[in-house]
Amino acid sequence: MRSLCGSDLQTRCRFRSVSQVLCAVFVQAFPDAHGRRRAVFDGDLMDSDMTERLRRVRQTERDLEAALADWREAPKAARASAVRFTKAVRAEQKKLRRNLLQHIRSIGLLYWLTAPVIYSMIIPLVMADLFTTVYQRICFPVYGVARARRSDYVVIDRHRLGYLNAIEKLNCVYCGYGNGVIAYVREVASRTEQFFCPIKHALPVPGAHSRYARFVDYGDAKAYRDKIAELRRTAGEP
Repeated sequence: MRSLCGSDLQTRCRFRSVSQVLCAVFVQAFPDAHGRRRAVFDGDLMDSDMTERLRRVRQTERDLEAALADWREAPKAARASAVRFTKAVRAEQKKLRRNLLQHIRSIGLLYWLTAPVIYSMIIPLVMADLFTTVYQRICFPVYGVARARRSDYVVIDRHRLGYLNAIEKLNCVYCGYGNGVIAYVREVASRTEQFFCPIKHALPVPGAHSRYARFVDYGDAKAYRDKIAELRRTAGEP
C-alpha cells in the first residue's frame, strides 16, 4: 500500500474499497496542469477543471451544430451552390479516374473474398435505420422530444466526384450510408439517454456523444433531482 500511494498520500490511505485506492493512484500518477495531485473520494470522480474544459468544448460543438442547422435550413438551390466545380476542374478530375479493369486487376484476391462479408452489413444497417426511424416517430412525440432529422446525418454525395470510378463510387455510397446511419442512431439514442438517464458514468467514456457533458455527475443525487426536468425538456435540442 505504501509503495503504491507514495509518501505524500500515506496519511490518506485509509480507503474503504479497492476502487478508491486505484482512483488515488491514478490522480497521484497524473497531476493536473498546475502540478496538483487531487485525491478523489466519496464519488466525486470528475476533476472540476477537466469538467469545465469539457463543457467549453461541448458548447463550441453545439454552436457549430447550430450554425450548420441554419445552413441546412437554407433553400436547396443555395446549398447546391456551396460546392460546384467548373467544367475545367471536372475535366481534370476525369483524367485522374482510374480505369475500371485496371482497378479490378489491382485489387488483391483477399479483398474480393472479404467483399461479401463487408457488404452483408447492409442488412443490419437497413434494419437499424428502419427501426430507429419508427421508434422516434412513435415514441418521441409521447416524450415531447424533437425528432432527429435523418437527412442531417445520412449524407451521400461523394459519388458525384469525377475522379472516382464505378467501384470507388459504390464504396463511397456504402460508407456514407453506413456511417450516416450509425451517426443517426447515435443521435436518437443520445436524446433518449438524456431523457431517461442523464447521469455520467463513474469512469471516463472515450468518444462520448455531444450531450454527455450536460449530464449530472455520478453519485450527485441532489443535482439529478434538481436538473432532471430541465434535461428532459431540452432532450430534443441540438
